[in-house]
Amino acid sequence: MLIFSASFYVLALLLAVCFPIVAFAGVDIIPPAPENMLVTATRSEQLVTELPYQVDLLGQQQLQRQLPRNLPEALANIPGVMVQKTSNGQGSPFIRGFTGYRTLALIDGVRYNNSVYRDGPSEYFSLIDSQSLDQIELLHGPASTLYGSDAIGGALNLHSQAPSYLKQTLDQAYIGGAAWARFSSAEDSLIGRLELDTGVGESWGVRGGYSYKRFGDVDAADLGVQRKTGYDERAWDFRVDKTLNDHWAMAYLHQSLKQDDVWRTHSTLYAISFSGTEVGTDLRRVKDQARQLDYFKFSGIELSGVIDAANLTFSRQNWREEGMRIKSSGKSIEDWFDSTMWGLDIQLQSDFARLNLVYGIDYYLDKVDTGRVDFNPDGSVDSVRIQGPVGDDSVFAQSGAYIQAALDLGDRAQITFGTRYNRVEAEVGRFEDPASGFSVSYGEHWDSWVNSVRFSFDASDNSMLWLGVSESFRAPNIADISRYGGSRSNELEIAATELSPEDFVTYELGLKQRWQNLNFSGSVFYTDMSDYIASTPTGRMVDGMTEVSKKNAASGYIRGLELSLDADMGYALGGDWSSFINTSYLDSELTSVLDARSGIEVSEPTSRLMPLTLHAGLKWQGAYLSQNLWAHLDVTYAAKADRLSSPDKADTQRIPIGGTPSYTLLTLRVGWDASDSSSLSLAFNNLLDTPYRSHGSGSNEPGRGIDFGLRFEF
Repeated sequence: MLIFSASFYVLALLLAVCFPIVAFAGVDIIPPAPENMLVTATRSEQLVTELPYQVDLLGQQQLQRQLPRNLPEALANIPGVMVQKTSNGQGSPFIRGFTGYRTLALIDGVRYNNSVYRDGPSEYFSLIDSQSLDQIELLHGPASTLYGSDAIGGALNLHSQAPSYLKQTLDQAYIGGAAWARFSSAEDSLIGRLELDTGVGESWGVRGGYSYKRFGDVDAADLGVQRKTGYDERAWDFRVDKTLNDHWAMAYLHQSLKQDDVWRTHSTLYAISFSGTEVGTDLRRVKDQARQLDYFKFSGIELSGVIDAANLTFSRQNWREEGMRIKSSGKSIEDWFDSTMWGLDIQLQSDFARLNLVYGIDYYLDKVDTGRVDFNPDGSVDSVRIQGPVGDDSVFAQSGAYIQAALDLGDRAQITFGTRYNRVEAEVGRFEDPASGFSVSYGEHWDSWVNSVRFSFDASDNSMLWLGVSESFRAPNIADISRYGGSRSNELEIAATELSPEDFVTYELGLKQRWQNLNFSGSVFYTDMSDYIASTPTGRMVDGMTEVSKKNAASGYIRGLELSLDADMGYALGGDWSSFINTSYLDSELTSVLDARSGIEVSEPTSRLMPLTLHAGLKWQGAYLSQNLWAHLDVTYAAKADRLSSPDKADTQRIPIGGTPSYTLLTLRVGWDASDSSSLSLAFNNLLDTPYRSHGSGSNEPGRGIDFGLRFEF
């Protein structure tokens, strides 16, 4: 029998008390807002209040008022999410304790994850321009039956901004656009975006935008200005939508983004010690990133015959990463990878009297080329390596077929069953054999079959109780099989060719409740992990670094609670007042091999486990002297992150001895909606001037400062 900690029991008791109170409240339900519609997070359009999942939405207005620097920061206040930032421009959300290649990102339903994603935090979530998005949907928990590999901690579905031609008068030409700017004092940063929207009403539309971003060095409380934490970024995008006939429409999307000179400051001599962390010795460690996404999507509705709706998507995504590292000895490394991923997704929907079917097939083919050159201190070439960060001339293919059936069991109950067959094939043309140092090749394939079942019951017109059991998996990718290079602060990772897919089973219990003045959602979950792929020490030391390799060497669990409560307080305070509070708690245990030679096992928490976290706030919106004004006062509390794994304890450049200190943040945001087409936002951040960093991050966050945002539509 697994023993829960005292904190877990306290939160479990809170949930148990809330359940009966909420379930039997007999108050009229508040009509759901239109922005609560989901489009593709569950591959079908449903209201959030009717989904047997824990789901969070961020609309464009919320993003404009929140003024996030990038996509990971936009997710920071969502229950169950912790944002780790290796550097200022390299953020990775931990969702229900998972990150990197155990969480899935989608752009308009198109797979974003590629085969170069690695274990632990990855910077690739920062390569999506949050200013170009219309809505962010986070589906908590596994979604492998819908999307295949990687969707374990959660699925993040990002909606691009569509042209407004469907909102215009029929056959009427229109043209418009928007300009947006954000300035932050504590980051010394400036973001600007210009958009154009044109077309013919209900016929076709084009929307495009360009984002300019200059981030300066972060000024942190107590530490002062942290050198080498700034960088530059450029992003541009456009989308073309066309109505083909009464049933079919077409969309084409292009996105491009480039980052220049993003430093991993924590490993360099420019780092500043925080609460006893070690300062790195590298003279330089930077990355340049560039990515492009193109897709064509054909969507059909109200079709004849058995098929009621259909989506057909062709996509192409290219990433290029270039890194440079100059060590304290003067020796340097330049490495790179180039990934091109082609995708095909066919999704169909059939509706019957009490049965809804969503089914289809998908296929993604990722081709990866890499390289690496080592230089002597005098600039001469020391060696041209066999591979870059992962194996060269690699191919990674994923194909799957799925079906999800939602059956109404009367007026108040529904059961949803999903199943998926997936095949993954990996070929590595060249990688460095750990034993001989020679070039070798590798090929393997894996088959996985996963299922899920969810049962929902409307206890009243105002509440929904749901239960779910979901299988999920993650197949070894090119980074697992053939990675070569630095991992954590003191680890050197080498190739691994005897891997099999990871398996997960998640059990969930949740409740959604709406009172006249209150909205509540809560869930408790338990994820069982087997054949978990973990970095395992080989027993060798190379150039003072611990050599590690991936193995299916671990098993364990992650369990937790996510609770949210929103309240309309106008009845008590008068005017348009509201408040919110949400909290998350995670607990985990992972049993893994500590040393490959000795076979010694150790049981400890998973790496970078999210501490107990609470977000709360008070909001006001109304009119003053005929002006539309709003104000938000937010507080965030994160407990000390002292439940550390062995790799956490060894990561002394990012995690202080004994764990990352607790912190409390206070933020005041105010704004003025001058008209339907212009708005002004101000954020007074970190009012307590608290020195802090999110657990596992490589630098501290800004101290007290002001963010200024201005948007104008024309």
